Amino acid sequence: MSKRSEEKIQKGKYHKRNNLNDFTGKEWVYFLNSIELIEGEPTLMTGAQLNDLSEQQWAVHQEPIIDTYFPTSGEASHAHHIRKKHPSPKPPQLMKRLIEFFTKKAGWVLDPFVGAGGTLLACSMADRHGVGVDLSQEYLDLYYKASADLDLEPQIVYKGNALQLENILRGKDYLFDLVLTDPPYGNMLSKKRTGERKKKTGDDSPTPFTNEYNDLGNMLPEQFYEALKSVIAQSMKFLKAKGYVIVFCKDLQPTAENPNLIHADVVNTLVQIPNLRFRGYKIWYDKTQKLYPFWLSLCLCV
Repeated sequence: MSKRSEEKIQKGKYHKRNNLNDFTGKEWVYFLNSIELIEGEPTLMTGAQLNDLSEQQWAVHQEPIIDTYFPTSGEASHAHHIRKKHPSPKPPQLMKRLIEFFTKKAGWVLDPFVGAGGTLLACSMADRHGVGVDLSQEYLDLYYKASADLDLEPQIVYKGNALQLENILRGKDYLFDLVLTDPPYGNMLSKKRTGERKKKTGDDSPTPFTNEYNDLGNMLPEQFYEALKSVIAQSMKFLKAKGYVIVFCKDLQPTAENPNLIHADVVNTLVQIPNLRFRGYKIWYDKTQKLYPFWLSLCLCV
């Protein structure tokens, strides 16, 4: 731990209701927010058939943890002031890193849940071709505004329900190298807000993606997983042989009723799709969040 980090957590008060340890509140937050990186050389694949990275770049991208702090204001935020109107915008810088590893320049990337367009913005930044689908015209408009703000040429987008992906893309002659997406996870965002946002704003109102009944973001878990499986299965019909599927997910705090290992549920659902197998996951350590800042990107391939 750095001297600066030690100084930061030394401030604070011990809470009398803390029956677990002697941490102050700040020390507790630091412990939950910290992560230990594993030292050692990453395993390198032979050949560079997958992307255009040098061996050194490949080693960096193969690290098991993506440790980031992407600014949410200023030029380096990549139009976050526009994209933040979506409940869960992904940083284009992060998506660009994944795209650069799993595709070559001029490769094709599909995002069936495009939202505010983090994946498509990254495609433009990485000289790739992107195609996105979203149920909400409001979110697609955010993507167009962010593209204009960043002076990027917009990628191809379709307004429609990802459950009808095969119909939307039929006859378009697409062949994708990568499917990269962050699905709306059932009715999680339809619940009342707790924690940091409620503490800061006093607002505990739910923030669903849309009010559409057929939005995956409004489905119960059992409905959601079957719907997600359908969308990914349809995506694979436009994915090249030996292509990859990357799905973002975030585990929830466990309860007495459910361990809430969302990533395990997603994997167990998607591997039911013929010819799709699980290849591993990478942890995204998002330092812009104070508590439980871990997202998982799950890698599957055909």
